[in-house]
Amino acid sequence: MSKSMQMALTIPQSGSIESYIQSVSNIPMLSADEEKSLAERLFNEGDLTAARELVMSHLRFVVHIAKSYSGYGLAQADLVQEGNIGLMKAVKRFDPNVGVRLVSFAVHWIKAEIHEFVLKNWRIVKVATTKAQRKLFFNLRKSKKRLGWFTHKEVQKVAEELGVSEKEVLQMEARMGSQDTAFDLSSDDGDDNSNFSPAQYLEDKSENVEAAVINADYDSNASARLYSAIKTLDERSQYIIETRWLNDNKMTLQDLAAKYEVSAERVRQIEKNAMKKIQAAMS
Repeated sequence: MSKSMQMALTIPQSGSIESYIQSVSNIPMLSADEEKSLAERLFNEGDLTAARELVMSHLRFVVHIAKSYSGYGLAQADLVQEGNIGLMKAVKRFDPNVGVRLVSFAVHWIKAEIHEFVLKNWRIVKVATTKAQRKLFFNLRKSKKRLGWFTHKEVQKVAEELGVSEKEVLQMEARMGSQDTAFDLSSDDGDDNSNFSPAQYLEDKSENVEAAVINADYDSNASARLYSAIKTLDERSQYIIETRWLNDNKMTLQDLAAKYEVSAERVRQIEKNAMKKIQAAMS
C-alpha cells in the first residue's frame, strides 16, 4: 500500500474512536461482483484507486475484530490501527482468482497484526512480573554456557546463584527459548513451493465476520425502525403494544380490558390493528 493510503487510514489523535467507528460504519459494503472487479483491477493492473476502495469498504470488519481484543488493556484506537495495517497487507496480497471473499482472507492478516501488537505491549511484562523473575530474566543469558538446553547441574547452579527455584529457571528458559511460528513466509521463501504459511489463502470458516457485522447493523436499524413505528400509534395503542410485547412483565388481554373498561376482544382488535400499522411503517 502507498504511504498516502496509510496516512489516510491513521486514526486522528484529536478525534474519538467512537467518531471513527461511526464514520467507517457508514461506508457502503461491496457486493461480491463489485469486490471481484476491484480486486482484478488491483491484481492485474496495480490500480491503487481500486485498492483504496477495497480497504475502505472493509474497515468496519477491522473494528469488529479489534473489539474482541479489548481485554488486554490496550487502547482500542491502537488495536484498530494495527488491524488496518493487516487489512492493507491482505488487500495487497489478495488474489481474486482463488475464489474466496476478501474478508475471509483478510481476517488472518488483521488478527496477525493485532496479535503482534498485543505481544509487543503485553508479553514482555508477563515474561517477568515479580522481582525474582526480572532478575532471572536479565541474568539468565549471562549464565548460559551454550545455545542448547541446560543440563540438570546447570539448572541447579543457576538457581543457586540467582536465589530462585529450579522450577523457575526451567520455566524462564522455556519462555526465552520459545519461538512463534511465522504467519507469513519470509521474502527469501516466497518462491519456494515446498514452504507453507497460514497466510496462504486460508478461508476462515470459524467466524463469518461479514455476516456478524451485517447482522449487528440490521439488528440496530430494525430496533430503531420498530420504536419509530410505535411512536406513530395513538397513546392507547402504544401502551397495549408495549405491555403486551415489549415489557418484561407482560399484561394479559383481561388486564388491559379492565384498565380501559372495554372487552378483551376489543383490546385484541386494537392490538391487531396496531401491529398492522407497525408492519406497514417498517416495510
